[in-house]
Amino acid sequence: MKSLTLPIYFIILFLNGASLGLADLQKGYDAAQRGDFKTALSEWIPLAKQGDDFAQYNLGVMYEKGLGVAQNYETAIKWFRLAAEQGYADAQNNLGLMYEKGLGVKQNHETAVKWFSLAAPQGYADAQYNLGFMFSEGLGVTKNYKSALKWFRLSAKKKHPEAQSNLGFMYSMGLGVKKELKTSFKWFKLAAEQGDANSQYNLGQMYRKGQGVKQDYKAAVKWYKLSAEQGHAKAQVNLGVLFATGQGVEKNNIYAHMWGNIAASNGTKNGAGLRETISRSMTPSRIEEAQKLARECILKEYKNC
Repeated sequence: MKSLTLPIYFIILFLNGASLGLADLQKGYDAAQRGDFKTALSEWIPLAKQGDDFAQYNLGVMYEKGLGVAQNYETAIKWFRLAAEQGYADAQNNLGLMYEKGLGVKQNHETAVKWFSLAAPQGYADAQYNLGFMFSEGLGVTKNYKSALKWFRLSAKKKHPEAQSNLGFMYSMGLGVKKELKTSFKWFKLAAEQGDANSQYNLGQMYRKGQGVKQDYKAAVKWYKLSAEQGHAKAQVNLGVLFATGQGVEKNNIYAHMWGNIAASNGTKNGAGLRETISRSMTPSRIEEAQKLARECILKEYKNC
């Protein structure tokens, strides 16, 4: 099953109608939407200096990402902090992430938790997810699965895919809640339908093993493939295994070898093991064909292989 992760979310650009200098904010926003970040910068800097939280926040984003200006984490933190201190949830979340990752500042999980805790009660889904993660891992706060579950659930109800995925994981393992595979399946499916690769892999696992849902190898193939196309190495291995065994798909050693080879190139030993096992029952010409398909598939970024 998927382990809990914390991707960075720097959410960019939405217009706060209550901000100062609305016309200039709009000009900056329109420019940023066109990719004209230098114009956006010139419109927002004066407003940010006047204390506009929206302008401050977006200047932080621009310096964090190097949009129209040289990337500078320290300056990004300056602007995020000014907006965060005014209660701007997006800035509070991003400032928390900068502290969590140690970008432009010494890594400090306690301070990260502080800022996530200010943004999360405002209903900000990313901050709720991030705070849930901190509780789940005991980073900057005492590990508490029930608190993690609370924040993941709030975020998941706002359709946050990683929160939904982590809820699925917690229900599958019985972390902070009674183990319920059907509920785990529900959350994984919601996240998988939004394109979350880990959840797609986990759905494949549950369909293949009949956990929380009736065993269905064809459905397992479907979800493994969607995950594999996003570069998920474990999904690539398991898709190859199903081609090798002919479960849910017509048996095909060439495709089994191909997916094993691709997974091996992505660093999984099981992929190399599958490739070597399948090779023993293949002719040199078929191995050569499988290797060619693997190279082509990698060039196509795993799509339509």
